[in-house]
Amino acid sequence: LNSTAFSHPPYFLLIGIPGLEKEQFWIAFPFCIMCAIAVLGNIALLLIIMTEPSLHEPMYLFLAMLAFTDLVLSTSTLPKMLGIFWLGSREIGFLCCLAQLFFIHTFSSVESGVLMAMALDRYIAICHPLRHSSILSVPVVVALESLVLVRGVLLVSPLCFLLHRMPFCQHHVISHSYCEHMAVVKLVCGDTRVNVIYGLFVAFIVIGSDMILISVSYTMILRVVMRLSSAEARLKAFSTCASHVCVILAFYVPALFTFLTHRFGQSIPPPVHIMVANLYLLVPPVLNPIVYGVRTKKLWDRVVLL
Repeated sequence: LNSTAFSHPPYFLLIGIPGLEKEQFWIAFPFCIMCAIAVLGNIALLLIIMTEPSLHEPMYLFLAMLAFTDLVLSTSTLPKMLGIFWLGSREIGFLCCLAQLFFIHTFSSVESGVLMAMALDRYIAICHPLRHSSILSVPVVVALESLVLVRGVLLVSPLCFLLHRMPFCQHHVISHSYCEHMAVVKLVCGDTRVNVIYGLFVAFIVIGSDMILISVSYTMILRVVMRLSSAEARLKAFSTCASHVCVILAFYVPALFTFLTHRFGQSIPPPVHIMVANLYLLVPPVLNPIVYGVRTKKLWDRVVLL
């Protein structure tokens, strides 16, 4: 074997859901329905926000970015996943695998950043309503969105470069439904400490900083809401915040679960781990258009008009 063949396998084999190979065919049906809802819902959100000038406000521009991110996340994994579950086409080329890994982790980071930006937007809208339009002008929103995207690309690119330079063993089977960073790292022959430490660093930088800012924003919002004199206004603010918090939890809880399981959860059965990892990329793209689209009056009015 020459050294390049040794370092780079031509392809990997994705197992799907380890331990549930026989049930995968049926599991694919709800996955497919969820993907269809996610794709149609997010495309509809994007089109409505882009074509309606009255919706070119910070909250809706963040929502458009969230819809775009969800589209990338669901389309970069689900077609291949359904191919594994229904057609048994488990092969994925080495570079295709790295590309999938790049899109999944970059746009997971972007989704986290957009949720953080939306929490800041809610905080300014509720706590400093008179200064909202001056603090969050359209150029500021565009700059924030660009920063979040650049942060994702800059932080995730080294993960792909590190893997590209690593030697891989003869074992090319990934115990996962998609090319997730730690699942690929486990197939490396050499010393993977740099990959593992850098992966931890990225996760803590992204999830840690975003979750702290989201928590601080919602704590400040709750303090202001609790001081509102009208019970109706309090209830309205609470219901808006509750739906946003549900979306945030639907993203971060499975994200933290899969991230920690790879490193510390050896006792967790592989089918449970991989199912949660799959739902982590599917549930937020399904939930976001429903929660934000249906519960946001201005958007819902546009949907009804159309």
